[in-house]
Amino acid sequence: MSEENILYRVEDGIAYLTINRPEKMNAITAAMGSRIAQLCREIDIDDNVKVLIIDGAGDRAFAAGSDVNMLDDLGTPWDGRNRAQYDRDYVEPLQRLRKPAIAAIDGYCLGGGLEVAMMCDIRVATPRSTFGAPEVQRGWHAGAGNTSVLPRLIGYANAAMWILTGDRFPSDEALRVGFVQKLVAPEDLMSTAQAIANRIAKNPPIAVQSAKNVIKRSQGTSLEQGLSMENDGYTLCMMTEDAKEGMAAFAEKREPVFRGK
Repeated sequence: MSEENILYRVEDGIAYLTINRPEKMNAITAAMGSRIAQLCREIDIDDNVKVLIIDGAGDRAFAAGSDVNMLDDLGTPWDGRNRAQYDRDYVEPLQRLRKPAIAAIDGYCLGGGLEVAMMCDIRVATPRSTFGAPEVQRGWHAGAGNTSVLPRLIGYANAAMWILTGDRFPSDEALRVGFVQKLVAPEDLMSTAQAIANRIAKNPPIAVQSAKNVIKRSQGTSLEQGLSMENDGYTLCMMTEDAKEGMAAFAEKREPVFRGK
């Protein structure tokens, strides 16, 4: 069932992962979480994949969060705490992904669905999309990113508003605070995400992945540490065949041919 509920394909350097449970607002079960974790590992070692796009089936939800019934599948609270160890967590593998990820959001993006979206590097949404972290209204808070990653994306006070109220916020608010990078009509959602993915995929993969790594890791460091990591990444890139090809193509006024080496 997890393979039916998580659709996956690769075309022209882009991996497409669709959360396919529209009758349940694409709520994610433990089995679906395991499938997402498995696919993240495959994506990272597949040289044919340059960028990942994640979307939700139907027009009602990107993902309305974890299936509440899944909480029973996690066992005791201690088992739930160690869910990544049991390969049931779907957010942490996305957070560790080396390759760029784009979330194409249409409809509800709540709870665990919000965490999936925030682990992506770029988010494109439709005006009818709705965002929120409703866990506190049920007696708990998120356990996989809302309280730690969301403030880094939209600022402390904005994140506190979302998390502590548990309210839902419209797409224009998500755009205003920087959670969403583009708002487009529903019929333009996938083509817009694909255009961004194609633009990224044209670039040399080592440089792209190094840049993503430095952007992400420097968020939790001092400026001096961030600059040091950036310089190390730059040095690594300059040692690649792709960097030599980029310089040669510029000098020869032609399009570069990158090989990921």
